[in-house]
Amino acid sequence: MQFLMLVWTDPTADAYVAADDNIEAWVAENDAAGRRRDGDRLQAAQDGRTVRVRSGRLLVTEGPFVETQEQIAGFDLLECADLDEAVKVAADHPMARFGTLEVRPLWIWKD
Repeated sequence: MQFLMLVWTDPTADAYVAADDNIEAWVAENDAAGRRRDGDRLQAAQDGRTVRVRSGRLLVTEGPFVETQEQIAGFDLLECADLDEAVKVAADHPMARFGTLEVRPLWIWKD
């Protein structure tokens, strides 16, 4: 099964400690095991645009649509046997300590 893991900043999490940020090891381990298909960090939310179409009109807003202290900071596409395995993989990610991770199964299209 494939899962999208969203990496969120979280101002209430433990303070960031660079020495504890083992992201390179986490990526290498999960790439080698075939559990991580893709992933990367994102630029700041204010560098993006929110796009909506309402009543046929294009509405483009600079930055995030919602005002919140938490922001999506990155993503990883995981290939795991089930949700339990995806949660275990997420728990080893350094942002599980310094931020928040959301793991969600991808929608399976049925023809």
